Amino acid sequence: MSLTEIPVLSMTMPKAAFAAAIGDSFRTFGFAMVRDFPIDRALIDQAMEMSKQFFALPDDQKRKYHNAAIAGARGYTPFGTEIAKDAKAHDLKEFWHVGRDLPPGSPLADASMPPNVWPDQPAGFQALFTELYRQYDVAGAAILSAIALYLGLDEHWFDPAIEDGNSVMRLLHYPPIEQLEGEAIRAGAHGDINLITLLLGAEEAGLELLYQGKQWMNASPPEGAMVINCGDMLERLTNHYLPSTIHRVRNPNPERARFSRFSMPFFLHLRSDFAIKTLEQCITPQNPDRYPDPITADQFLQQRLIEIGLKKTA
Repeated sequence: MSLTEIPVLSMTMPKAAFAAAIGDSFRTFGFAMVRDFPIDRALIDQAMEMSKQFFALPDDQKRKYHNAAIAGARGYTPFGTEIAKDAKAHDLKEFWHVGRDLPPGSPLADASMPPNVWPDQPAGFQALFTELYRQYDVAGAAILSAIALYLGLDEHWFDPAIEDGNSVMRLLHYPPIEQLEGEAIRAGAHGDINLITLLLGAEEAGLELLYQGKQWMNASPPEGAMVINCGDMLERLTNHYLPSTIHRVRNPNPERARFSRFSMPFFLHLRSDFAIKTLEQCITPQNPDRYPDPITADQFLQQRLIEIGLKKTA
């Protein structure tokens, strides 16, 4: 594979070939780019337009949907709240979170998975993003099926692990940059907390990954493709066989600084009560188990929410 370009794969490839190709891309980059995924293009376009309408609302209207007590789990998180782990400056972004609607009486319903919050406007917001979340869920499960095959597991191995999982869809807005102070950038260098991330709407330049921890390279997808990357939970589960690559959204060139940047990542999470235990086939004499003590997905999440500034310590 070329260092300068992540291959663009099609989900219409034969199952085994796709599993091998996406697994190799993850092994090399921690990232993959995929076309022909099961998410309706018209729905994506409508969602992007509605996201722009929401973020164009006055600040006081958006803040009605912010609840600091739930650590950004649902609804609106204001500009400048989130900070990358170990960063010195907060990110230059605001966002909205849509989470899973759990069945009545679910034992997983707690502060980590509160009910969704829905804005009064734009009209149709709830229906549209509920459907986009559903389609993201389907696409994510298909990607995990390919990853399972690549790891030598049954293709359905992840199905119970993500059933009623704490997955979150984020609507992201990076406002125009008029003047920069200090070290602030649109999204500081970070690894994602979750299992895998599926990202739509990132064609605007700026997304970069740190190849093998040494060199920044472009990770913006071509039109019609989706970016997918490994998160920290998958890295831990596979004993770093599949790496959670550090990435960032750098500030734009001066000619693009007056334009907003929008994207819609889907952070696919395990069930909150799933025990993350190193896969046996990822433990070798050359790669001994880095994590002999299992941790639940929710315990892992809570630790990281504190580190990125969305949750305060007690």
